[in-house]
Amino acid sequence: MKVLLVKDVKGIGKTGEIKEVKDGYGKNFLIGKGFAKLATNEVLRQYESEKKRKAESEAKELERIKEIKATVEKINLVIKRSLGANGSLFGAVTKDEIAKELETQHQIEIDKKNIEIELPIKNTGIFNVSIKLGHAIHSNLKLEIIGE
Repeated sequence: MKVLLVKDVKGIGKTGEIKEVKDGYGKNFLIGKGFAKLATNEVLRQYESEKKRKAESEAKELERIKEIKATVEKINLVIKRSLGANGSLFGAVTKDEIAKELETQHQIEIDKKNIEIELPIKNTGIFNVSIKLGHAIHSNLKLEIIGE
């Protein structure tokens, strides 16, 4: 019996491979547990079309991420904060504030979990902030903190 593996199966193969297995093992275990589908022409066509669709959507997503990266690297984000008596900020600038300011000033939505700050920002000045955009693409944002 020929089956198309839908999930990786240890000792058999990886997702997308077509394998010849014994009838009982294929029907009762692989197909029964949802690890494989019977390798008919229709199932193979559906799998190939799904694979193409996923590749196209991933290519579009990658293109969108590259556009965001180019936009973010051109930005000089300015955040105004009140200063204490000694010239330092009241508290640190948080990832949440950076994300909100990016959305407010430049209409770019980035989750605060994807913003990486090496050291807490507690002074005025210019800082580099790393942003994870997905698909192993990182962008550097120039952040300027100004005291009021």
